[in-house]
Amino acid sequence: MTIRPRRSVLYMPGSNSRALEKAKTLPVDGVILDLEDSVAPEAKEAARAQVVDAVKAGGFGRREVIIRVNGVDSPWHAEDLSAAAHAAPDAILVPKVSSADTLELIGRRMLDMGTDHRTRIWAMIETPLAIFNVLSIAAAARDSETRLSGFVMGTNDLAKDTRARLVPGRAPMLPWLSMCVAAARIHGIDIIDGVFNDIGDANGFTKECMQGVELGFDGKTLIHPSQVDPCNKVFSPAPAEVEQARKMIEAFDLPENKGKGVVSIDGRMVERLHADMARRTVAIAEAIERTA
Repeated sequence: MTIRPRRSVLYMPGSNSRALEKAKTLPVDGVILDLEDSVAPEAKEAARAQVVDAVKAGGFGRREVIIRVNGVDSPWHAEDLSAAAHAAPDAILVPKVSSADTLELIGRRMLDMGTDHRTRIWAMIETPLAIFNVLSIAAAARDSETRLSGFVMGTNDLAKDTRARLVPGRAPMLPWLSMCVAAARIHGIDIIDGVFNDIGDANGFTKECMQGVELGFDGKTLIHPSQVDPCNKVFSPAPAEVEQARKMIEAFDLPENKGKGVVSIDGRMVERLHADMARRTVAIAEAIERTA
């Protein structure tokens, strides 16, 4: 399986043509061209047309291109999904997915429209019901017709619906975030952390990125270009970490260690599971190098 870096995924308002052009120049791993929260109701149709034209025109290079449509219960959803499907981005991000039924419905529509199979579905986990259903939502990835390949945390909506406080360290949300990471890992999909709202607090942003790495997220959604570089840095394996990972792999690949579950490296006992983790670290580092 090809590993793709998803360290930094930047929201860009679909109604802002300058933002869509700027997205093509930023060192992000992915861009979310947004038709939902950042677009006023009266601008929805124009934004939809503009985003479709931008995706079809290309020019985003190595960046993963995602279109966020409006939710299934909104008056814009059907036309958004149809337009996005025909534009064939890398993925379509569906907001407020609270059950697997939503993904099955969208999967059937994508099939009926003959959408390019390369276009995947990402689901936003941003309601209390989604937290309780997250394992069954993630399990939808086992059904190839749903195309589910990623979760995106919607922490602002979670805060609104639960009345949890958005505080430094995110203590009220830690159980929910960890549950979602676990569900994603069980069913083999990537998961991207929610946004950090205070673009003026660079230190707070870096700390939250570090927390995201510690929790097991693959990357973070961003709301401003100034957040891209620090996010990429935190979510990239450090050179020393990569070096140590390569040393582990080499040790377990030695003929005399092929059948061993534990070996000694620099005086430390290392299990084979650590070598498996090391292989992913090296794969991510190499994938990042290729995109540099």
